[in-house]
Formats: sequence, structure tokens, C-alpha cells
Amino acid sequence: MSGILKTLFGKKDGLAEMADETMVTNAVAGQAAGVDGGEPVHVTDDTFEEMVLRAPVPVMVDFWAPWCGPCRMVAPIVEELAEKYDGRAVVAKINTDENVKVASQLGIMGIPTLILFKDGQEVDRVVGFAPGHALETKLKALIG
Repeated sequence: MSGILKTLFGKKDGLAEMADETMVTNAVAGQAAGVDGGEPVHVTDDTFEEMVLRAPVPVMVDFWAPWCGPCRMVAPIVEELAEKYDGRAVVAKINTDENVKVASQLGIMGIPTLILFKDGQEVDRVVGFAPGHALETKLKALIG
């Protein structure tokens, strides 16, 4: 319902806004606490700030698209890292075809692009396919 209101009127009503904020907060807290089983969190333009920039733990974001071959190659690595670091980091995915605002703001020029954030700030970026051990090393360094 809130999506329809936003599309029709360009904004959400108060109840829809509160429900969305609660859902986002619970998703971030759930992954950080290990509740969701260690799967990547799916982020959108609307949820990026709350789920990534305000996350209480480091975040690795995979910018991808369904048609991208290298993105499909990195997907299992991202899923494995989400499971392995569940509770210590958030691993998120954002479809750049459906969410162009954030990708544009961050200057995403090629996919896959994986960006690591800590305390709301970008600290590292990997463009193109990278092997699992390389991504894990970057995530471990971020966690400390």
C-alpha cells in the first residue's frame, strides 16, 4: 500500500512510513544478531540509508543486475560471506537496474561493484569479479 501511495502522491503516509522504518530497523538488527539465517539483505534506494549507512556493524554491499554474468559468479561468494559473518557484519545486495539513485550517487560505473561501509562511510571498493578469499580478507579487516 505504501508503495502505491508513494507512486501516486510522491510520499508515504505516516503509518506506512513508520511501518517501513520498523521493518528496515528489524532487518538490520536481525542480520546483526544472526536472526535471518545469514542471507544477504536486499536493499533499495528507499532503504539504503537506514540499512547501510546507519547499520550498527560494518556492511558489504553488492551492486549487481540480473543480466550480469560476473554478478552471478560473485553471488555465491556474497551469500557465503553473509552466512559466515552473520552477526558481525551486514552483507547486502542492491539491484542497480531497479535502484539507480544510490548507484548513481555512489558513482557505480560497472558491476559487480562491492563497497564496504563502516560507520556510514565508504572504506573500500572492489569493481568486477574478485575471488572469495580477497573479499573475505577485506571484510575481516573491516570487522577488526
